[in-house]
Amino acid sequence: MDSPLVCHVFRKLFSHQTCSQLRFYSPPPFRIAHSWKRHKSSRARGNEDADPERDSLWQQRSDILPTDKSKEFAKYPMVTAQELRTQRRRPRKVKMLTRDFIEDSLYNPNYGYFSAQVVIFSPKPFDFKSIRSDFHFHKILGQKYTEFEDKLDETEVNDTRQLWHTPTELFRPYYGEAIARYLVTNYKNTHHPFHDLVIFELGAGNGTLMLNVLDYIRDFYPDVYDRTRFKVIEISSALAAVQKAQLKSSASARGHASHVEIINRSIFTWDTFVGTPCYFLALEVFDNFPHDAIRYDPITEQPHQCIVLIDEDGDFYEFYTKEIDPLAERYLRVRQSACSRPFNHPLRGSRLWRNIKSRLPLATNLTDPEYIPTRLLQFFEILSRCFPKHQLLTSDFHNLPNQVKGTNSPVVQTRYQRRVVAVSMPYVNQGFFDILFPTDFQVMKDIYGAITGKQTRVMTQEEFLKTCAILEDTETRDGENPMLSWYKNASVMHTIA
Repeated sequence: MDSPLVCHVFRKLFSHQTCSQLRFYSPPPFRIAHSWKRHKSSRARGNEDADPERDSLWQQRSDILPTDKSKEFAKYPMVTAQELRTQRRRPRKVKMLTRDFIEDSLYNPNYGYFSAQVVIFSPKPFDFKSIRSDFHFHKILGQKYTEFEDKLDETEVNDTRQLWHTPTELFRPYYGEAIARYLVTNYKNTHHPFHDLVIFELGAGNGTLMLNVLDYIRDFYPDVYDRTRFKVIEISSALAAVQKAQLKSSASARGHASHVEIINRSIFTWDTFVGTPCYFLALEVFDNFPHDAIRYDPITEQPHQCIVLIDEDGDFYEFYTKEIDPLAERYLRVRQSACSRPFNHPLRGSRLWRNIKSRLPLATNLTDPEYIPTRLLQFFEILSRCFPKHQLLTSDFHNLPNQVKGTNSPVVQTRYQRRVVAVSMPYVNQGFFDILFPTDFQVMKDIYGAITGKQTRVMTQEEFLKTCAILEDTETRDGENPMLSWYKNASVMHTIA
């Protein structure tokens, strides 16, 4: 912690007191980083003379400066991420729900992570037949990463460049062709020839998957291609511009222009009814959907919702209130009624043991936080309301190592001078950090079914690719297959027609 590099990072990025611990790593193969620290409660227990109004709040504070911010909490206005979209500077002297803080941090048009920071690694397709093994592929990938970033530095050196990749980019065009094969097979079995093949992709990144899918359908199913309509819903104006540029990048890509529509808006503001059958692709987008933070009274089991306060210095403080907002309340209610199997939860286990733990010295009066995917619930509701005849295909991480303290908690990380920096809290300098969550697919399967009335199947990404991909395309010379062995912590869920 005494190195000049760490001190420099502190000064440049992490001046906020919640970002009190960092560790550095070489770039990992996935969007994953490590190392977390628990922050304890600073509220005194057993204060019988406490103000009843203040007692309805519980303040989570840093170990370093346990400053009482209750007066500021009463005075600062409550804002939402939508209200902050026109802000050019990061807000101060406000408070907001955790999901609004995360959404503002990731998606604000002016300073959000995906709007201002992200560069997606997009190498030329790998010749897997010439690669000796999985290890050799990893070595080549590291070299390609260095070459890719060296070229970017020739134009502009950027110590805080956020560079990451997806399976679509690493295994193109083969990963995209597997998706296309699934879509065409399903379409021919259910909707052809009575309806067009209408595909919506949520968050299309560089547009690589879009081109790979359309190339495959055009080359192998020209009759289906004539009836294919590909629509991208992209919240980031910067990425929407990249996708449009991709359609002009070559003669082959330009041929797809009449089949593509890029819609630069958030899915959460969608209000257009689409009554025809369609396919909805959501690949590695659930992990960046904003979540709410909930803590529970270990004795009464009453939930408390987090409100994040940002003071005049830009430091962050957590407050927990018994007043649960309608969306979070709806999620808790739907989950309770819809889930057919036990799920991970801070209140699992013996109530007696929780009671004993709560009376130990220095014990907090609320559980560790649970992060609930409230935006994902909204997404399912929009699918049900606006796309009633949709079929969903989604893939994402079902597990992430070394998450922030809590249940279903995120990984919070950034890159500095080509090295991964992990922090211990989700409340960090807005726009500089990726905040990504695991998805409990068994819970989401039940909630999706309750909202849409549709049945789904969940499988590992490896199982899906064994069904839909031509595996010989990505085999190395020793018979290993990086497309199967990488992203072992990812799952796929799709609607059953």
